Amino acid sequence: MASDDLSNLANSNDDDEKYGFTRPEMYKESLAGTVGAYDRHVFLCYKSPEAWPSRVEGSDSDLLPRLFSSAIKGRKDSIPLKTNLTIFEGREGTFSDGDVLIFPEMIKYRGLKDSEVDSFVEDVLVNGKPWASGVEEVLTGSHVFVCSHGSRDRRCGVCGPVLIEKLKEEIESREWKDQVFVSPCSHIGGHKYAGNVIIYSPGPDGKIMGHWYGYVTPDDVPALLDQHIGKGEIIEHLWRGQLGATAEEGGKADKQKLPNGDVKKIKKKPEESSTKSKKDDGAGCCQGANGFSCCRDGSLEQNGVGEEKKLKETVSGHEKKGLGKLSFWIGSLEQSEVLTAVAVVSAVAAVAVAYSFYRRSG
Repeated sequence: MASDDLSNLANSNDDDEKYGFTRPEMYKESLAGTVGAYDRHVFLCYKSPEAWPSRVEGSDSDLLPRLFSSAIKGRKDSIPLKTNLTIFEGREGTFSDGDVLIFPEMIKYRGLKDSEVDSFVEDVLVNGKPWASGVEEVLTGSHVFVCSHGSRDRRCGVCGPVLIEKLKEEIESREWKDQVFVSPCSHIGGHKYAGNVIIYSPGPDGKIMGHWYGYVTPDDVPALLDQHIGKGEIIEHLWRGQLGATAEEGGKADKQKLPNGDVKKIKKKPEESSTKSKKDDGAGCCQGANGFSCCRDGSLEQNGVGEEKKLKETVSGHEKKGLGKLSFWIGSLEQSEVLTAVAVVSAVAAVAVAYSFYRRSG
């Protein structure tokens, strides 16, 4: 092996130990509650992580991010929702420089220019209206952002690209390329928790749940896809917080409610259909936690206990007259069917008694 290759290998091993997934600080801190409260996340597509300076939103040489960040800060008191701004790298054929993504609204605008920043912030972020100079497009699927801002912090520079490669590999193996989209992004806070991942994913009801994860390693990627996106379940030991959470809720993963996943190939859970049938069959039905149902038979409540008692007495009376064999199948019928059966039995018994009286009198 050449000396240059040996040197590169040594540097790579050194990076892994100091900045990668085996660094000593991994898993040393509790993650829940390490995300500041916010209500909207704006992503600006601009260049690539290799081109981003440490403070890309404040760089004089990167005018668009700087103007956008300054406009948001300058109108902070007028913007009704607390808004985060993050830079992300586009993908060929999907996003290009100047495109803006907005969550939880799940909308996209293409080609923001330096001269249009103020009007965009005024129209869209301050007034909540469509941008007068652009066309609003709807985002679909789940969007995964991985902090890869190496010039800001070496840990994300080392961990981010590895996670992105693993995510793309796993997404392709599941044939989810048209449903789950992955992008590297700039600093989001908490580089010591690298790998840092944010997932914006719509559920069946259309509600967006933006969740942040930290200490993510390549081994965690299948769970992020199958458990979080596929099933809508939080991975609690990696969970940092979420969009829209209050300060009180920020550190409590058990309070968060995820949708059942948005990947179309994932089927609804069997208990969902059974719960619906229970509601349809019973009157005065209520649905408790964890699928527990307190549904009761509405017909019994309506007719009262007295009707049931009369029914038992009627059946008992016929059993004494040698009709006990009927009681077995009577007990398995619905109440309305039982009442009909009893009426028929009573009629048959009356005919039998009348016939017996006729024979004796003849």
